[in-house]
Amino acid sequence: MTDPLTIRRLYGRRTGHKLRQGQASLVERLLPEIAVPEEGPIDARSLFGDDRPLAVEIGFGRGEHMAGQAAMRPDMGFIGCEPFLDGVVGALTYVDQDGLDNVRIHMGDALDVLERLPDASLDKAWLLHPDPWRKARHAKRRFMNPGPIGLVAAKLKPGGLFRFGTDHPVYVRWAMMVMNGHPDFEWLAETPRDFLVRPDDWPETRYEAKARRLGHEVWYFQYRRI
Repeated sequence: MTDPLTIRRLYGRRTGHKLRQGQASLVERLLPEIAVPEEGPIDARSLFGDDRPLAVEIGFGRGEHMAGQAAMRPDMGFIGCEPFLDGVVGALTYVDQDGLDNVRIHMGDALDVLERLPDASLDKAWLLHPDPWRKARHAKRRFMNPGPIGLVAAKLKPGGLFRFGTDHPVYVRWAMMVMNGHPDFEWLAETPRDFLVRPDDWPETRYEAKARRLGHEVWYFQYRRI
């Protein structure tokens, strides 16, 4: 059986529409300045020059959640991983207009970054509205699998927080099965409100807003690294 950690997601086209001149200029100017190095070990000091707390967002979409978190926590370093250029442009726009100097971006698979971080180096990690890979035969490509989640557990400090959000009911059931079977995580939920209401320090993503407009339920899961 294939180890899910060895499976890199198949993203298809990594670019959408042609970038406007301003967007292309932003990518050319800013991305090299804040890109995660392509090779070698990485940690807070190599990325930000100090030993600040570190967080990772796995697939940041257009970057609104990551930018919101970075603005709320200027002393924390944020690594955003996103394979699609349109999303990277969105995040760069937030970084540029809001003057966020605590964000680094990897345009690619988050596993490539997680594997290069020291164990017990992350304070927080987010996986928000990932591709659900709806077909059963593609379930092994979901990030929510024992291999990738085991890697997240290894990189989080004891007491570190992992947040997961989705509006897809099949993915909810799958994710709960995976997380409930992992001994290193404690689900921080005492009442239904704890996973049905978005916490105040959880900025809304455009995917969540779209799901709400379509009448979908959205679930918010928080797990503590034991």
